[in-house]
Amino acid sequence: MFLEIRLHGRGGQGMVTAAEMIAEAAILEGFYAQSIPLFGAERRGAPVSASARISESPIRRHSQVRSPQIVGVCDPLLLYMKEVFDGVAEGAILVVNHKQEPQLKGFRVALLDATGIAVGNGLVSAGWAILSTVIFGAVSKVTGVIGKDTVLGVINSRWKGEVAERNRRAAESGYDGVKIC
Repeated sequence: MFLEIRLHGRGGQGMVTAAEMIAEAAILEGFYAQSIPLFGAERRGAPVSASARISESPIRRHSQVRSPQIVGVCDPLLLYMKEVFDGVAEGAILVVNHKQEPQLKGFRVALLDATGIAVGNGLVSAGWAILSTVIFGAVSKVTGVIGKDTVLGVINSRWKGEVAERNRRAAESGYDGVKIC
């Protein structure tokens, strides 16, 4: 098994953090993994991406993810950007933050209202919903190799107190709430 994941969002939504948590959870599940941030002159609200790889054997590739099997899209407006679909093969799973299924022929769509979950759990900073733990939970479930207990364990290792509790609830809602259409 060799799984590549790419996350697309806006600066400030937590895509780099989500990719790091996916890799950490995969390692705890006994796999090899890496997270790959993509930094430029990102700023709050600008399109950003981050990636992760999960494998049963050591990962020798250290480049950006070019052919993801799973793509997380945290702002549905990004579905109009060519970069989101670069290298994505037909049949890939798109985890989309949206209340209704977008029409995306040739892809399997996994849908959830990540913004609603984040806002409902008080994960907002400077007016922006922080989606990292919601997307982490949803993408983890879609991989089929990361369990919910591992997701919650990763969150417990990063945050404490009330912040950890809000992030655990958000990740669990993402894990349980993602629906492949």
